Amino acid sequence: MKTTDTHAFVNQFLVWLLVTLSVSGSIGVGTVWFRHQISATANANRLREARLADLQRRIDETTTLIAGEQITSVLQARNALWHLGLVPATDAQVVRVSEDPMLRLARRNNLELLSDRAAQVSFRVAAKE
Repeated sequence: MKTTDTHAFVNQFLVWLLVTLSVSGSIGVGTVWFRHQISATANANRLREARLADLQRRIDETTTLIAGEQITSVLQARNALWHLGLVPATDAQVVRVSEDPMLRLARRNNLELLSDRAAQVSFRVAAKE
């Protein structure tokens, strides 16, 4: 009885062929999925950029409208039209601040916390009887 190894070779070849096809198919499916994800992300970014440009355009329009309404002649016309009776501020009413306004407000709000005198704290202790 003579045994040949041709069947064993064919079986190994078929197994390796199936493994190779499976791996290459998985790589192909993964590549297609990655390209789809890239495309979806690019579309989402394009939509966000368009929305951002629209919002920036609206902000610019609103800033332009506000600047137009703050012109002295427009303010005086509105004052006369609506009979508000407003007058310009005198120099005695204007206080000019030369320091940083944020630091000034922080210093004013935290005056008690940053003072040299000790803060007075009162509290009651309930004794357990």
